[in-house]
Amino acid sequence: MKKIILASQSPRRLQLLQQTGLEVEVIPSNIEEVITETEPAKVVEELSAQKCESVAADAAAAEGGRIFLGSDTVVVLDQEILGKPSDEEDAFHMLKKLAGRMHQVYTGVTMIRKDSAHGQEKITFHVCTDVYVYPLSDREIRDYIATGEPMDKAGAYGIQGIFSRHIEKINGDYYNVVGLPVSAVWEQLKKWEVD
Repeated sequence: MKKIILASQSPRRLQLLQQTGLEVEVIPSNIEEVITETEPAKVVEELSAQKCESVAADAAAAEGGRIFLGSDTVVVLDQEILGKPSDEEDAFHMLKKLAGRMHQVYTGVTMIRKDSAHGQEKITFHVCTDVYVYPLSDREIRDYIATGEPMDKAGAYGIQGIFSRHIEKINGDYYNVVGLPVSAVWEQLKKWEVD
């Protein structure tokens, strides 16, 4: 497999790619994200494409071939996109909304392959997972916020951390909720490797 250039500073995405055995280089995108879509699936696809395209455009010529990957994840409740909380009160309100409910996590992925044999190819897709959260008391929410864990995460929680004790079940790809649907990425890489 070719080296993956990850257009993200997310330690979770880096770890997920590395645990599949891929060689990964991080070149974070520094663009200002612009959202023109309103449907969650299209929003994450749009943002992932912006990140991936900006890094692929700035990167040096692809000697030996390179694959660039950009990704974006949002939490959605009743068609409302919940981003990262602005402060502890914002985190509290998000978690209060999610408590005892089912919501969706959408991750958009854009992959660009650049090499001399194929020129440049791009694919963009999204994966959606349903997440069910147990009912939470205000005390449980405040205790969780006090850990600091929710402050840099969409929807104000991380399924792979302390909040895992509040997850009733999921329908779909667990790793998608963590931040990257690695099996879908791997399947696309396999298609490109046999070309």
